[in-house]
Amino acid sequence: MSDTAPVFSHARSAALELPGAELTHPFGPAWDVWKVRGKVFALLTKEAGKPMVIVKSEPLTGETLRAEFPLITPGYHMNKKHWITLVDGLPANVIRELVTESYRLVVAQLPRHSRPIDPETFGRAKLREKTEE
Repeated sequence: MSDTAPVFSHARSAALELPGAELTHPFGPAWDVWKVRGKVFALLTKEAGKPMVIVKSEPLTGETLRAEFPLITPGYHMNKKHWITLVDGLPANVIRELVTESYRLVVAQLPRHSRPIDPETFGRAKLREKTEE
C-alpha cells in the first residue's frame, strides 16, 4: 500500500528502524502488516478512506492513552483490550514510540533465543534521554 498520510509515514519510518522487522501483505495490498519473527506488531490500512495504524499495547497503557489522546481508539478489527488504533493528527513522536513499544511487547513474547533485541532495554535509553531534556 502506498500512501503518504503522516500516520503511515511515521509508523513506517519507525518500523524500518527495528531489527528483524519485515513488511508483509497477508491480507492483500490494502494492508501493510509489520512482523518480527513472524509475529504481527503493526498493521497499516485505510477504513472508509481514513488512514490508520493498529499496534499492540498493554491494557492499562491503552486505556491511559485513549483518555489522553482522543485520536487513539481501541484496535480496529483486533482485540480491543490489547490493541489500539492511531490516526492522523497524533504527534510524530507518539506514533513512533507506540510502534516501537508494540514491537517490544511482541518480542518479549518470543523465545529468548529468537529475540532480535532485549525488549527490556531496547529503545529505553532514547526515551530516558528525551525525558531528561
